[in-house]
Amino acid sequence: MRPILIGVVLVSVAAAYYIYLPLPSTISEPWKLMISDAMMRSMMKLGFLAHDLGLASPFGLVKYFSAWTDAKIDESSPSVRVTEASFGGVKALVFESTAAGQEQSFKRGVVYFHGGGWTLCSTKMEPFFRQCMTTAEELNAVVISVEYRLAPDARFPDQYDDVFQASKHILTAEVLSRYSIDPRRVAVSGDSAGGNLAAAVAQQIALDSSIPIKFKVQALVYPVLQALDFNTPSYVQNANIPILDRSLMARYWLEYLNGEQKLLPALLANNHTALDQGQEIAAAKAKINWTKLLPVAFQKSYKPVFPLHGDPKLLEKLPGLLDVRASPLLAETEVLKAVPPAYIMTCEHDVLRDDGLMYATRLEEAGVHVTVDHVEDGFHGCLSFAFGPFAFSVGRRSLGNYIHWLKENL
Repeated sequence: MRPILIGVVLVSVAAAYYIYLPLPSTISEPWKLMISDAMMRSMMKLGFLAHDLGLASPFGLVKYFSAWTDAKIDESSPSVRVTEASFGGVKALVFESTAAGQEQSFKRGVVYFHGGGWTLCSTKMEPFFRQCMTTAEELNAVVISVEYRLAPDARFPDQYDDVFQASKHILTAEVLSRYSIDPRRVAVSGDSAGGNLAAAVAQQIALDSSIPIKFKVQALVYPVLQALDFNTPSYVQNANIPILDRSLMARYWLEYLNGEQKLLPALLANNHTALDQGQEIAAAKAKINWTKLLPVAFQKSYKPVFPLHGDPKLLEKLPGLLDVRASPLLAETEVLKAVPPAYIMTCEHDVLRDDGLMYATRLEEAGVHVTVDHVEDGFHGCLSFAFGPFAFSVGRRSLGNYIHWLKENL
C-alpha cells in the first residue's frame, strides 16, 4: 500500500509541476488557464514529436484531436437555423436568426472567418459554432462562417483566395436577397488568423470596383497582422503565455507560408529584417515601427530587435512575408483610407496585442474610425472560452463586448 501511496504522490507532484506556469496576477482565472494550457501543450508536443519522427505534419495530430470537438449541424437552437452552403465554390455554415415576427425583415449580415493559425479548427468546432450561433441570435442576424482550406493541404495565398472568393459571392444582390440580408449592413469579421484574413479581405473588397456592395464595418478579434517583427513588446512580454506563445505563432506562420520548421530560430531572431536586408525590407519595417505606432504605455522599457546581419535567403524561401495579403499591416496608407470603420479587440496577455494596436494607429492616421477594445485581463483566444462548463468570465465578457459593438455599429 505504501509504494502505491508514494507513487500517487510523485505522479501528483509531477502533474502539478507540468501544469504550473508563472502567470501574471492580472490574467483572468490563472489556474483554470494553466489546466487548459497543459492539455493543449501536451497535444502540441505530441504533434511536433510525430512530425519529427516523420509520422505527420507539424499540426496533424492536433488537427485530428480538435475534430472531436465539432458540433452537430442539427444542433440549431429554436431561434437560429443552421445550414450548409457554398459561396464561390467555398463551403460555409449559415446561421440564420428566426426570431418570431422577424422572418420577413432584412437582417444584419456577418461574414466570419475562424482562427486556428490557418492550420487548425473549422466552422463546426464547438467554440466557433457557439459563437456564431450566439451572434446571430443576439443581433437578429445572418452569420456566414466560411470553411476555408487549411495547411498543409493549402498554403498562402489559398486561404486568402478562399475567403475573398466567398466574400465576393456573398456580397451580391442575389445572395443577400436569398438570406434577407440588408446590403447596407454587412460586416466582415474574424479572430486571430481569421482576423488576419478579415483585414486582408476588407482591404481588397474596398479597392475592387467590380464589387458594388461593400462591407459596412470590420470586426477584428486579436488579429495577427505581420510577420516581420517577432520582438515587439507584446511578443517579448507574453513569450510564454497561454494560449499562444511566441514560438507557436512563428510555427503557424511557417506552415502558412510553406516554410520549413527549421527556419523557426531565424524568424524569432528577426534575421529576415536585419539592417543589411535592403530597401524593400526597410520600407516595410517603417509600417510596423512600434516605437512610433504604439502608445508609450505599451512600449514600456522594451527596445527594438533588428540584427546588423541577417539571412538574405529567408525572404527567398518565404516571399509571402512581404505580401500585404498575408500581412495587412503592410498596406499603403492610400489603401487604408478606403477600408470600413473597424473594431479591434486586443488582449494584454497576448503576443498579438501590438499587431492590433499598431493597425489601429495606422487606420486612425488614415482617417478611419477605429474602436479599440483592450481587454486588460484577456489572453489570446479568450473569446473561444465563452461557453461550456470550463468557460472563463473574460470569455463571456469579451464576446458580449464584441456583439454589443456590432449591435451599435452594424
